[in-house]
Amino acid sequence: MSRNVIFRRMREEDAAAAAALEAACSREAWSERAFASAACDPNALYLVAEEDGGIVGCCGIWQSFEDGDICNVAVKESCRRRGIGESMLLELMRCAVRNGIRNFTLEVRSGNRAAVALYEKLGFIKEGVRKGFYSNPTEDALILWKRGGL
Repeated sequence: MSRNVIFRRMREEDAAAAAALEAACSREAWSERAFASAACDPNALYLVAEEDGGIVGCCGIWQSFEDGDICNVAVKESCRRRGIGESMLLELMRCAVRNGIRNFTLEVRSGNRAAVALYEKLGFIKEGVRKGFYSNPTEDALILWKRGGL
């Protein structure tokens, strides 16, 4: 990973860049308005990865008591395979633990082998499947959990 990449809390003014990044990475991207709302929500924590003044990654977590639902994990295609996603997720999880989160969950397309491999590397375990959860194309979602903190 480049030494120029920094991770910081997403601000409301980052919403347009985050929405554009996710739209380039996902068929079911959030809107700018949704990111702006999440950046201000006290139950959410969103981070961005910034390199040379531009946003190259984003991810977030929504807290419900001691559980955290990780969502919107995206890394700019030209920046992948440099460890940005892994480092960004680890930073997100460290921040979440400081906020009282002990268990992490997420959903991922069953066919997204790179993402599944990353989550397994971070200690996530498959605990369920949501049949036909994703559209365009229709695909199952794997439900992964990492329990007991980092």
